[in-house]
Formats: sequence, structure tokens, C-alpha cells
Amino acid sequence: MKTTKIIFWTTTILIFLFEGVMPALTSQTELAKEGIRHLGYPEYFGNALVVFKILGVLALIIPQVPGRIKEWAYAGFAFDFIFASISHFAVDGIGFQGFFPLIVFAILIISYVTYHRIQRYKNIAL
Repeated sequence: MKTTKIIFWTTTILIFLFEGVMPALTSQTELAKEGIRHLGYPEYFGNALVVFKILGVLALIIPQVPGRIKEWAYAGFAFDFIFASISHFAVDGIGFQGFFPLIVFAILIISYVTYHRIQRYKNIAL
């Protein structure tokens, strides 16, 4: 169980850093704005995305958040990573930019699976 918790917190903190902290700190830079424009999205889309990413990582990282809310956060990030990958492949072709969201998606899946293992263990222990 200890290993599962370590894996859960490691992967969840990586998601927290990649999808919460980094976008919050860099979303208003010219490079970030150009990245959104390059993919064909309006600037306000990037701003909305950052707000929802911050809310999502808070839902994942705060233990008191109800499980149903965490499920929605995991689903939202899954859609985000899949569609980010599709957007990059459509605009830039096959390249690292398109695969990177899928790598982060794999980290999210590990976080999700270990979260459910921990929840299952808690329910058995009760």
C-alpha cells in the first residue's frame, strides 16, 4: 500500500506541476499566447483553459474533495491531453509536440489507477 501511495502522490504532483503551476505562471507570456494562436484557438480559450486546469489540479491534490469531483477532474484532463495531441498533430504533423500530451496522459492514467487502488483499500479497511 505504501508503494501505491508513493506512486499516486508522485504522479499527481507531476500533473499538479505540469497542469496547474506551469500554466498559472506562464499563461500570460507572449510564447503561451502565440502557442494558442498557432493552434488556431482564440486567446480567451487559453485563459479559460488555465482556469479549469487550476481548478482541476486543486480537485486532484486536495484529499477532502469528493470522489465524484475528482472523477470529473480526471476526465477533463484526459480530454485536454487527447485533444491537445490531436490539435498538434493536425497543425504541426507528427512530432514531439503531438506526443508530449500523450506522455502526460500516461502519467494521469497512473495517478487515476493508483487513486482507485487507494480508495478500494480504504473501503476494505472500513
